[in-house]
Amino acid sequence: MIHTDSIQLSTRGHADMHDLTPHVDRIVRETRMQDGVVTLFTPSSTSALTTIEFESGALQDLRRALDEIAPPDQDYQHNLRWGDGNGHSHLRAALLGPSLSIPFTAGSLTLGTWQQILFIDFDVRARQRKIVVQVVGEDPA
Repeated sequence: MIHTDSIQLSTRGHADMHDLTPHVDRIVRETRMQDGVVTLFTPSSTSALTTIEFESGALQDLRRALDEIAPPDQDYQHNLRWGDGNGHSHLRAALLGPSLSIPFTAGSLTLGTWQQILFIDFDVRARQRKIVVQVVGEDPA
């Protein structure tokens, strides 16, 4: 059985981080499937998905690491071509990736105790984002 849903977010950009775990957990539970996999996908080239402990210190550390890897104040060819100032946003999104798959068993996500699903919007302005959530598993009937 395949069930497709989505999560809608209003984001602020600039590495705006959102914990999607409660949303994904609700979607999986509503399908009533017991075992399978849930895949999340962000149809955007300036946002990404990963897992982390959704705690202010860990989030701050991630922001700092990304600032060191792809600083916003560098010269990016993308910015020279398009003039939109989000070259670093594209690099950060490419490094983390647009999708994430998580198995679930007995109707529950198999995340670790301190592991949450993280969505990050790296763009340089506020946006409306849609995350596609697809649950694949055995028919609950």
